[in-house]
Amino acid sequence: MEYRFSPEEEAFRHEVRAFLRRELPPGYIGPATLGDEEDAALHRRMQRLLAQRGWLTIGWPREYGGQGASPILQTIFTEEVAYHRSPGVDTAGVKMLGPTLMLWGSEEQKRAFLPPIARGEVNWCQGYSEPGSGSDLASLQTRAVADGDDFVITGSKIWTSRAHRADWMFLLARTNPEAPKHRGITFFLVDMRTPGITIRPIINMAGVHHFNQVFFDNVRVPKKQVVGEVDRGWYVAVTLLDFERSGVEYPAQARRYVEELAHYAREAHGGRMARDPRWRARLAELYLEAQVGRVLAYRVAYLQGQKQVPNKEASLSKVFGTELLQRVAQTGMEMLGLYGLLDKGTPRAPLGGMISRLWVCARSTTIGAGTSEVQRTIIATRGLGLPRG
Repeated sequence: MEYRFSPEEEAFRHEVRAFLRRELPPGYIGPATLGDEEDAALHRRMQRLLAQRGWLTIGWPREYGGQGASPILQTIFTEEVAYHRSPGVDTAGVKMLGPTLMLWGSEEQKRAFLPPIARGEVNWCQGYSEPGSGSDLASLQTRAVADGDDFVITGSKIWTSRAHRADWMFLLARTNPEAPKHRGITFFLVDMRTPGITIRPIINMAGVHHFNQVFFDNVRVPKKQVVGEVDRGWYVAVTLLDFERSGVEYPAQARRYVEELAHYAREAHGGRMARDPRWRARLAELYLEAQVGRVLAYRVAYLQGQKQVPNKEASLSKVFGTELLQRVAQTGMEMLGLYGLLDKGTPRAPLGGMISRLWVCARSTTIGAGTSEVQRTIIATRGLGLPRG
């Protein structure tokens, strides 16, 4: 295997990189430095510009709004966006729902829902977790009862990222309460403007409104918006989770943070930390780990290019990348000392307060999309063939 990119791939990377540096606001270092409304406005602007270039879904088939490029090219785009901390990509639609619909959706659903994602016209959110169903997702209790041409959905979802900005939600609901818990679940596409939907904001410990709880009070969803078979939505759901867990975003973000910390070590306190062999070794180790995470992520992209759905490989990438981000955050806080507690808007906050925000937010990365414990179980059973229990 050649561990190098083709000249065409490198040219595309430089094109994306130049575009992001040109279009992002001067001095922009990430959404943590913006207010909520500013962040939302920048997301919409960048989403429109990226869609105009066909980059949002560059790896999708042309008939659904893509350019038919390889998963490697799509991953290069995603890596550059993550490294530059650029908004504008609807991850729930582009990375998760889109590829899942291509495998499980009807032709009518593909043509109705995929092109608007590619054009950057809609944003999606994920209705999986519930107050009593997190890692044990199959225990979910949101109900969907058939009524004529519709299903009527009642229940609630929690930790729903950007539900307050979303136009649509893909949602799991129990359609057969008598079936074993992994059966009797159905996968729905739900218009967030439907009567009976209420969104309650959840402010996280970083003071950011990203999560929400969403309530469904007799929400009517047409049967034509069921993906796959009724009562067999679990198979659709876990396919989507594989797409969610795979990705290059975590090592790309880690690499950016390590580079910023290295710059801080050279510039702060007369460069004292940059001359300290302990910090030099620690930053070097983290940078190498970011490169390892990058290789794991590109392996997933390679498998997708072979028409495979990565499973254990996606879990490997997710565990390594999210735990790496936590190690980077811990190192950053130790380097900055008490200054690391300063948040955005404070004149003396190093790196715009990004490290303190990372340290708080990185705690959740090993929980979302399946905990590290769940991922290790997948790696052990499906990857290594070890017995359960």
